[in-house]
Order: sequence, then structure tokens, then C-alpha cells
Amino acid sequence: MVFKAVLAIVIGYLLGSIPFALILGKIFGGVDVRKHGSGNLGGTNVIRVLGAKVGIPVIILDIAKGFLAAWIGSLLGGEALALVAGVMAIIGHFYPVFAGFKGGKGVATGAGVFFFLAPFQLTIVLVVFIVVLLFFGYVSLASIIGAITGMILIVLPEFITGMYVNFLVRLGGLAVGFFVIYKHRNNIKKLIIGEEKKIIFNKKKNRK
Repeated sequence: MVFKAVLAIVIGYLLGSIPFALILGKIFGGVDVRKHGSGNLGGTNVIRVLGAKVGIPVIILDIAKGFLAAWIGSLLGGEALALVAGVMAIIGHFYPVFAGFKGGKGVATGAGVFFFLAPFQLTIVLVVFIVVLLFFGYVSLASIIGAITGMILIVLPEFITGMYVNFLVRLGGLAVGFFVIYKHRNNIKKLIIGEEKKIIFNKKKNRK
């Protein structure tokens, strides 16, 4: 069991460390997105720098690596190792070994992990995320409110949601939610003082 746990940790972290924003940015835009926009290795920054045609695939791939990590973990040892591998994938996205330990904010990767572990709750979180994004235009605000929504849903008892959630998954969901919000601390400050940038879906490249 110890070997499987270590394997889940390593596989999860390495999957999470794959910097799709950096890879696709160089392949399809010829740029290092870490040197443009916010410098963040995430889909939102790629959209701002290179447009949605590159940014959206980055988001999809970041979701996929979280889901894949949790799925592999489940094969190794059920829900417990699915959570371990999934959390390590999120940590890998935060601090990728393949990109100088400076990554993204983990929203898409976390979504992938909990789409596997708690699909009902994650679906609601995605709806909330989209509504907030469309109404206000801030990805950071949508991410923060989505994280808070997920934290609330993950701790709700089964008789309310109608879905069983493992106790460890509940704890993991809370921890991930808190950390995602923590990673957005600078965005929160910008939102408060009115300096946060809205997401703009267009074809124009903005590398400033």
C-alpha cells in the first residue's frame, strides 16, 4: 500500500506539473506566456496573450490532467489515493517541476480532480463559475466564488445533496478551496481597488 501511495503522489505531481500553458503558448504563439500578461501559467493568461483559440485548449488540458491523476489514483487504491493523486496534481500545477516551480492557480486542474471525485458538486460549481463570469467578466471573481461554493457543497450532508462523499474527499475539497482562494489573494486586492482586468474573448493578441 505504501508503494501505491508513493506512486500516486509521484504520478499526480508529475501530471500536474505539465505546463500546458507554456507548451501551447510556444507551439501556437511562439511566446513564453510567463513573460506576458500576468505571467501566470494558466488558461486565462493564455487567452489574454494569445486568444481563446489557444487558451481554451489549455484550460481543457489542465482539467484533463487533474481528472487523469485522480482516475489513476483510484486504480491504485480507491478514493483515498484518487484524492492523494488529485491533490498532488493541483500542487504540481501550482509548483511545476517542469517550469521552474512557478505555475498557475489550480482552478482548472482542481475542477478536473473533483469532476472525478464529486461530479454532482463540481457541476454546480461550474454553473456558478460561468454565471459569475458572464455577469461580472472577472475570471478571478468567478474562481473565488466557485471555490467558496464548492467548499459549501462538499461539506453538505448526503440527505441534502443526495450524493455520498467520502470524508477524506470532504477534507480535501475544503483544503483545495482554501488554497485556491489563497492563490488569488493578489486578485482579491485588485478587485477591491478596481484594478482587476476583465477577461476579453477575442482574436486579438495582447502581449503587453
